[in-house]
Amino acid sequence: MKKIICLSIATILISLNLLAVEQKSIRDFGVLPENSPAENKVNLQKAIDWASPIGAALFVEPTGTPYPVDGGIILKKNVTLVGVHGPTHRGTVHPDKKQPVGSVFSITDRDNPFITVETGTQVKGIQFWYPEQTIRDPEAIIPYPATIQVSKTSRAQGVFMSCLTFYGEYLAFDFNATRGLACELMTFEHCYGYPLSGEFIRIDYCYDVPRILHCHVNPAAQRYIGGQYSREVVDAVIAKKTFAYTINHTDNAQIIDLFTFGTYGGILLDGESYGQLTNFNFDCVAVGIHKKGNNTKNRNWQISQGSIIANTGEKLENIHPIIIEGEGHTALSNVEAFSGGNGALTTVPENESWDYMLIRGNKKLTVTCWGARMRNYASDEPLTIDNKKAVVQFTGCIDKNEELFNITID
Repeated sequence: MKKIICLSIATILISLNLLAVEQKSIRDFGVLPENSPAENKVNLQKAIDWASPIGAALFVEPTGTPYPVDGGIILKKNVTLVGVHGPTHRGTVHPDKKQPVGSVFSITDRDNPFITVETGTQVKGIQFWYPEQTIRDPEAIIPYPATIQVSKTSRAQGVFMSCLTFYGEYLAFDFNATRGLACELMTFEHCYGYPLSGEFIRIDYCYDVPRILHCHVNPAAQRYIGGQYSREVVDAVIAKKTFAYTINHTDNAQIIDLFTFGTYGGILLDGESYGQLTNFNFDCVAVGIHKKGNNTKNRNWQISQGSIIANTGEKLENIHPIIIEGEGHTALSNVEAFSGGNGALTTVPENESWDYMLIRGNKKLTVTCWGARMRNYASDEPLTIDNKKAVVQFTGCIDKNEELFNITID
């Protein structure tokens, strides 16, 4: 009987990852809230050096005062850095001070990316706070290096980032690798923030199925810490003409459940990419989706179940919920676009987009669309086709006059 009970307890503990994973607190290595950022950087790196050979986890023990740490941390192979949080959408709240609490790193280093990740690493349940970043003054925006970047000296494969929240970041995830050091199998899920560069996740040269899942970009990210970003700051972010999400040189990207508000672009599906994008909302942008393609074989995207509100950042004629150019095929299903005003940023006076879709270029491309609800566009027709070689078919769609829109151009 005792043996059976012991085995049962062991089974439960293993299922909770309490026996299966070696774990120590970063405090065990001298990473403490009262230390200087430089001292904590040295001690956190020592902890990572200990964890790497055995594939251990380092626990970012919650505290009422965030851990100040300088950038330049290398999360070496096999290491997990884990905190206590799911995404903390509007910020955790200290009872007396305007600061987050829990598993929080406080970052003031303006010269170095905070963490560089190598193969087989995980970052989960942590908040990243930039206390010196402005919330109100666009002239005072600090262009911090990326909070998390992929290794620039080795091929990183199998990196998992989950339940991460950013406050005051300039660029959250820089996963722009190079052809010679391409990364693979990067996963981003349940990550929240508002990057003041307008770029939240950028991926280049990531072969073998990158995944972006359930991520949220919104200027209200610090509402309970210092307040929502001002309209002037949001306008400055939009003026950078960047995209919240960018994908290039990728194989079969899987992108599900994305949100962005107050960036110039929602997502750039660049010329050397293909995959699936579904369940999204790109709100208060100039361009929702910009799809390119550099060949006709596999530069194809399947896009479905989303909405786009394009109304800002440009003069009316340059505001397009969807832009398609280059080569390849784009298949859209149930993607609606509408528009209107919003007090959190400056919208065009017309509170409309120019059209539903702009198709441009001089190479043959193909587009099919089914079930689109198109409204609040200023042009006479929902499509602007500046490509004489485009093959286009819209079926079962509804235009701004609430009339059926079916068209075939070949």
